[in-house]
Amino acid sequence: MIPLQTQSTLPDWAALAPAILLGLTALTLFLIDSIDPNDESPSLLAGVATLGSVLAMVVTGWYLVAGTGMPRTGGAIELFSGQLVVDGMSLFFTFIFTSVTALVTVASYDYLSGRPNQAEYYALVLLAATGMSVMASANSLATAFVALELSSLPSYGLVAYLKNDRGSVEAGLKYFLIGAVSSAVLAYGISLVYASSGALQLDAVAEALSMGIQNTGVLGVGILMVAGGFAFKTASVPFHFWAPEAYEGAPAPISGFLSSASKAAGFVLAFRVFVTAFPLEVVAGTIDWTLAFTVLALVTMTLGNFAAATQDKVKRMLAYSSIGHAGYALIGIAIVTGTANQGYALGASMLHLFVYGFMNTGAFLFVALVEYWGVGRTFEDYNGLAKQAPVACFAMTIFLFSLAGLPIGGGALSKWALLSATASAATLSAWLLAAALIVNSALSLFYYSRVVKAMWIEEPAGDFEVSSHPTGLYAAVVGAAIVTFLLLPAFGVVSGTAFDAAAALF
Repeated sequence: MIPLQTQSTLPDWAALAPAILLGLTALTLFLIDSIDPNDESPSLLAGVATLGSVLAMVVTGWYLVAGTGMPRTGGAIELFSGQLVVDGMSLFFTFIFTSVTALVTVASYDYLSGRPNQAEYYALVLLAATGMSVMASANSLATAFVALELSSLPSYGLVAYLKNDRGSVEAGLKYFLIGAVSSAVLAYGISLVYASSGALQLDAVAEALSMGIQNTGVLGVGILMVAGGFAFKTASVPFHFWAPEAYEGAPAPISGFLSSASKAAGFVLAFRVFVTAFPLEVVAGTIDWTLAFTVLALVTMTLGNFAAATQDKVKRMLAYSSIGHAGYALIGIAIVTGTANQGYALGASMLHLFVYGFMNTGAFLFVALVEYWGVGRTFEDYNGLAKQAPVACFAMTIFLFSLAGLPIGGGALSKWALLSATASAATLSAWLLAAALIVNSALSLFYYSRVVKAMWIEEPAGDFEVSSHPTGLYAAVVGAAIVTFLLLPAFGVVSGTAFDAAAALF
């Protein structure tokens, strides 16, 4: 495909249109709030937030698929002296962020009914999504840190949004404190890398390291600390302690937002930083970061799934399940070795994060729907729910079975892609990861099936009645289920985009 400079008359800064649209929408919400501080027009707030996120999603999809100026491969645009780069990978992940944001804003219209500070809620969601979009394009360690903080700071407030709920406030405080520590660790790691290389731009760091450095020990510690900072953002073990508390205490739409979009943002940053700034052939004598990610992947997927199997609350089960899926996504970067098909390995993780964004967000939005009805939080509370809300329960069944890897949604094929990538690596560690993926996927089917059994087979413990069918929540849940299902026949298109974008990084 032809690069932007020779195919389009758009200025280079137009490549950042999705992030600009998200930021402007957030500012518009603040303006509306200044005129109407009493939230007397909740439909206007939800409409503006949804419109902004959908426009950003459409522009991203146009750039990514149509190739009108942003081809899937090649044609990358560097902005601000190389501090930001817009390429296939950044657009692929930005599409995930904007899609999840659109689902969350639609669902929040009903979920926030009667609650105060709705303008601030929507604005914080849009600002967090703006930070994630910038993270996807960050081409400098300094830019990456600033973008990560732009994404994280609104998230702390969103988790603690339910001010009268002690669990929400406590979760927000824990998230903030652990996030502050992880940011300090990441910043210190960046400073050590800068001390060793004298550069912050990713390709400049790689070039400096390729010339040879003396303080390899300092560099090794710096790389490990940078990896630790990213592990916090992706809720990888042992940096996962905040995730179950934050996801359980936060409003359910925010739980879906953090577990899907925020997790994907951490991964795109890790992919770009480690592949571009710390290529294995350059840092081979200093540290083998693929080994570190292999250990992270094994421990994360195993602990996350075993912990999820012991939970008695659906929302907390999904929280630990999301930790397990972080372990699956780590497989791609763990097997980026000289013997593996590097673009395919990274593309498989990107593909899983794409599918995961819809099915996991949809599952949390179903929980939001159940909370709206006041049904309850435990597995037993879901007994017989399908008799009252068969459409929503069918959508939840698609989400859960797709998360487990059954061929009812795109999750089956994304896990198959990860298994295929491990086979292409042909190393002992890759086979170990493949075995762990299979075992943990089988285990996940057990606890996902508990929810399905409760909804469709078990009899309710007492009498309850679904009082209403909120339009926004229903539309978001059903829409996410349709996309999850359609990703099966559309898998070839999505996988081609992911693999092309990943291959262009090498």
